[in-house]
Amino acid sequence: MGGNDQQAYDRGTSLFSPDGRIYQVEYAREAVSRGAPSLGVRTADGVVFVAMSQATSSLMEAESIEKLHKLDDHLGTASAGHVADARQLIDLARRQAQGNRLRYGEPVGVETLTKFVTDHIQENTQRGGTRPYGAALLIGGIDDGDPRLFAADPSGTPNEWKATVIGGGRSTIQGVFEDEWEPDLSLAAGIELCVGALAEHDDEFGPADLAVATITEADGYRPVPEDEVADAYAAAGLETDDDEAE
Repeated sequence: MGGNDQQAYDRGTSLFSPDGRIYQVEYAREAVSRGAPSLGVRTADGVVFVAMSQATSSLMEAESIEKLHKLDDHLGTASAGHVADARQLIDLARRQAQGNRLRYGEPVGVETLTKFVTDHIQENTQRGGTRPYGAALLIGGIDDGDPRLFAADPSGTPNEWKATVIGGGRSTIQGVFEDEWEPDLSLAAGIELCVGALAEHDDEFGPADLAVATITEADGYRPVPEDEVADAYAAAGLETDDDEAE
């Protein structure tokens, strides 16, 4: 009977175990931790997103791997975990951002949008017939000229961060952020910090394996071209294959 009771808590999406846990939420978090890392850093000038987007096969088109997404002119997101689950949440966030502009004639706030998304995520931990989303998001943007960065996990909890990571390698990368993040970082320094933190987790990647975007008041959401990523890669003290060949 003990084993059957355990399975009941294990399979239920809305049941607390006797020790106060919801196992399906914990499994969803595990799915996120098995994904490639996505990093977010708040700098003095804006928000930086860096995501590992390596192709799993030489036959896969690298451009088809989407880890960073524009939500609005002043908003972006990075994802980790199950791609299909993340896309559903991203589409939800985009519709809400567009609806806010149409309804109120102004851009939606970063915190407001994050809490809208996390409220939706939380519903799937409470209702029967659904499962938690196996994805986490970083949502960043500009609010009244100030950069803000939030994380949303499968439990539906929104937390604001100065620098954080979702996906694999969290303990290592977060440790680098805690040691090296400073409030007066420039955008370039923020990208360099993310690249260096990724190298502490896994040094077998090149500039082409990274997706990078910035969000500033002046330029809004901007994908960073590969040549600028390569500059940050070199500034972080890493060498490309071409450098090694020379």
